[in-house]
Amino acid sequence: MLCSNMKIKYLTVFLSFVAIGLQAATQEPSVTEDRGLIDKYCVTCHNQRTKAAGLTLDTADLANIPSQSAVWERVIRKLRAEMMPPVGAPHPDKAQLDRLATFLETSLDKWAAAHPNPGRLTLHRLNRAEYGNAVRDLFALDAVDIAQYLPPDPEAYGFDNIADSLGTSPALMERYLAVAWKVARMAMADAKIPATTETFRARMDLTQRDHIEGLPLGTRGGMVIQYNFPVDAEYEIRPKLWANTVEQIGGLEHTDTLEVTFDGQRIKLVNFGGHEDEVLAAGVSAAARTQIEARFIARIPVKAGPHTIGVAFLKKSSAPPVDVLRPFLRDRIDPVSTNGIAQLDKIVIEGPFNALPSGDSPSRRRILTCRTLSEAEAASCANKILTTVARRAYRRPATDAEMKQLMGFFESGRQKGGSFDSGIETALAFLLVSPQFLFRFEKDSDNVAPGANFRVSDLELASRLAFFIWSSIPDDPLLDLAVKGRLKEPAVLEAQVRRMLADERARALGANFAGQWLYLRNLKSKYPIDDIFPDFDDNLRRSMQRETEMLFESVVLEDRSALTLLNADYTFMNERLAKHYGVPGIYGDQLRRVPVKDEYRKGLLGQASILTLTSNDDRTSPVTRGKYVLTNILGTPPPPPPPNVPPLNELSGKVLTMRERMLEHRANTVCANCHRLMDPIGLSLENFDAIGRYRTTDGGAPIDAHDTLYNGAKVDGPVSLRNVILSHPDQFVRTMTEMLLTYALGRGLETYDMPVVRSIVRDAAGKNYKFSSLVLGIVKSAPFQMRAKKFEGVQTSAIDKIEK
Repeated sequence: MLCSNMKIKYLTVFLSFVAIGLQAATQEPSVTEDRGLIDKYCVTCHNQRTKAAGLTLDTADLANIPSQSAVWERVIRKLRAEMMPPVGAPHPDKAQLDRLATFLETSLDKWAAAHPNPGRLTLHRLNRAEYGNAVRDLFALDAVDIAQYLPPDPEAYGFDNIADSLGTSPALMERYLAVAWKVARMAMADAKIPATTETFRARMDLTQRDHIEGLPLGTRGGMVIQYNFPVDAEYEIRPKLWANTVEQIGGLEHTDTLEVTFDGQRIKLVNFGGHEDEVLAAGVSAAARTQIEARFIARIPVKAGPHTIGVAFLKKSSAPPVDVLRPFLRDRIDPVSTNGIAQLDKIVIEGPFNALPSGDSPSRRRILTCRTLSEAEAASCANKILTTVARRAYRRPATDAEMKQLMGFFESGRQKGGSFDSGIETALAFLLVSPQFLFRFEKDSDNVAPGANFRVSDLELASRLAFFIWSSIPDDPLLDLAVKGRLKEPAVLEAQVRRMLADERARALGANFAGQWLYLRNLKSKYPIDDIFPDFDDNLRRSMQRETEMLFESVVLEDRSALTLLNADYTFMNERLAKHYGVPGIYGDQLRRVPVKDEYRKGLLGQASILTLTSNDDRTSPVTRGKYVLTNILGTPPPPPPPNVPPLNELSGKVLTMRERMLEHRANTVCANCHRLMDPIGLSLENFDAIGRYRTTDGGAPIDAHDTLYNGAKVDGPVSLRNVILSHPDQFVRTMTEMLLTYALGRGLETYDMPVVRSIVRDAAGKNYKFSSLVLGIVKSAPFQMRAKKFEGVQTSAIDKIEK
């Protein structure tokens, strides 16, 4: 029996050595073959002498790929994008390139799976969007734009929620303190709030000829605003008309009627204009303006809370004009002329006056979970209120020491203010500037050695989830599961992610993630030249932006494939945008879902927002459009341009098409390498002008959109460009996943994160790249769920300083 066992043991050992030998025998030729492939097709440019693109492959070691992961990740990106070898250079078979890319990916992914790296530890301050959303959810202050009281946050890696860039300073903390008191007073409906003035301006290029969404039917122009009235009191609403620099009101030659509404109910209706007002305005313009606008003032009692204020003009007729010349869609281009129709310039709200104490409001109902009737009950009731608020604000149950501190502020405020509400208000103000609220602290585990990885707690995971999907704090259901220690359970975690994605608060991904990834936030600063694009106005600008935001929101809320962003057969239009696109039969100012009938309009690359963002103010920019697609869609940004690049020749005696102008750059050997990547993409979109209208000519010459892309594919317009991109769907999804992961983690991605990205994309492929599959892949990944324990002394001093 012993002899038999020994034979089996020796046989097992022998077979193991045979297996290892066979594995080595099968791998060695692959490494040798791949080395030969690189030497033949890559090393000519990427060697120690030429160092093209700063990449050297002649000394790169294929036998130890993980040791040079940064180099090989660059190679993988170029191979998967089919950018290397470049067009015109000798090419191996596609199968050989795919095999090399797969070999490199597999080597790196196996090593990463055995050595997970969650990334560096950073102290994360809430940015102003997160702060504003957190205040909204804490106190039910839905109509308060807290972000307007805080300075913009610096951006890094494309986003403003990157921990490394979110520093603090004494000046910033002073702003936070001022905002904290303002919010606390509003939340508690403090009758001692001093009267203040807030002004809401209409943009100069807002067209006010037609109906504005949210205002009563039968009106034109004006503004509608959501405003949180902090306390029961009287408030003054003062509409102001547009006037030129010498205070002359526009449109006074015509009689008009201005209407002021409050929560949809008319509170003021005033006639103005015509001969008498025109004569009045002919005198001292400033005095005449004051006298006319004094008729519009409405002073009304208001209950605390969010309300809707509307100011508009009654519309006399919806019949089309019968002018000899077709009028521009935009009302006012000349900033001096007073011809035309009267327009609203701004709405001023002043108050409160004669405030009433202890009024009811949504924020008080949210905060005051108990009411005290006697002095003896005050402390216990305050403790109950502050315990609930602190649990939400700190994203965890407050400690005894923290509650003692909050109760100390309550007692101090009650003594100074003389009331229970004053004590709660003081405690809330402190809570809003406490480090536990302003910063996302995560504690080290006591059970692992410094530098070792460990899973974050359920409460920390809940916080990461909420700020990723909602840009806000966790809600009570999420916190309850985290407190019970159940959030880490895979089924529970997935159910919560799906619930959060279906919640309206997930629209924050559209405003904050897509708004920065796709540059939509920049649209408000685009002002195409009036003489060239006289129809471009703020109505169109806002419709453009909302079209793209609503497309992204539909992908999130309806859990559609990420590829819908490129090939959606539907979009969102109102009458203004439909006119811009030349689509008949759409009326009204409300954006609604409509089918896309023109193939060239499908997806992001056919939407006016993207096409306007990637143009100059006077013409299209194939370079900018090409760079945008390479960077934001394909994830392969071109290198920065060399210094002293000459501008396009705009003063040539002959009218040149954009293609003819771009040939100048491609003829320059210094510029040619990058422009060969960007220009064909941008030129394939030349059928769209600088504000996204479709056209067939440029400068009177037919547009030629034919070109050859970086991978040798032929394109002849936006449809073929989209088809080329969709022929490699994983490339777009990888780019989107990289941006989502950057946004979710609040840090830039490193080479050690790329295996995680590939894993998420591979898993999502089997689910048709549904948006939830990308988010779930991120949420379940090691970087999202884990962190490394810091070594002694790392960041401790910074955290201690903040807490003090």
